Amino acid sequence: MSRVSVTYKDHIAHVRLTRADKMNAVDQDMITAVIAAGNEVAASDARAVVVSGEGKAFCAGIDISGLSGMIGKDPAELLMPRTHGDGTTNQWQEFAMVWSRMDIPVIAAVHGVCFGAGIQLALGADIRIASPDAKFAVMEMKWGIVPDMGGMVLLPRLVRSDVLRRMTYTAEPVGAGQAERWGLVTEIADDPMAAAQALAETIAGKSPSAIRAAKRLIDVAETADAVTVLDAESREQVELIGKPHQMEVVAAAFGKRAAVFD
Repeated sequence: MSRVSVTYKDHIAHVRLTRADKMNAVDQDMITAVIAAGNEVAASDARAVVVSGEGKAFCAGIDISGLSGMIGKDPAELLMPRTHGDGTTNQWQEFAMVWSRMDIPVIAAVHGVCFGAGIQLALGADIRIASPDAKFAVMEMKWGIVPDMGGMVLLPRLVRSDVLRRMTYTAEPVGAGQAERWGLVTEIADDPMAAAQALAETIAGKSPSAIRAAKRLIDVAETADAVTVLDAESREQVELIGKPHQMEVVAAAFGKRAAVFD
């Protein structure tokens, strides 16, 4: 059964969760399909990605009934093997981390509920655009468990420690306005899909090499010391400027003449 659709137009990949009748709740088929979609997009010539959900919600979280095959099995055997991400993640973590590792920008267009697995998927994006009625929750504590789908890697990059702890400890949903104030949401738009599409078009119109270099550089800047970041700045710039005819492109851009990017 289809769980995800992937389409391409004008160098933009559109990845949509298609289990609208279940508010895009995550079962095993959804996990498998989302990871496959991420791998497909990573191998494509897309310059930006928009991730969204069909129907009334972005993603309502884990569908426990859809994971019934886990019942009675040793959790260590299910969760501890590093089966994805070049030996760094299990399949549940790869559900979100495949997007975080993408070498092009990923934009999540969020509407309705974005709970549990859904919020961790959205966290894998570079940018989150939410509808005014969107709601976000780290839901795992409701079931007596902890976030384990990449959330503890991704959420601390966006919010303060006290916000992280409140959301994790309480499992309480927060509205889009509060999420934006806390740094979880990038911006609020009445039509998040349209806003995400417009932003993706802007990004897709830039130099693909420079966009990829910028994403690599930002990843380093968010985690490394100053010496490492300064070195990475120089290395990325040398690589970009060293491309054939790139200096002409830079000069043309500064001279307000049309530049054709690689």
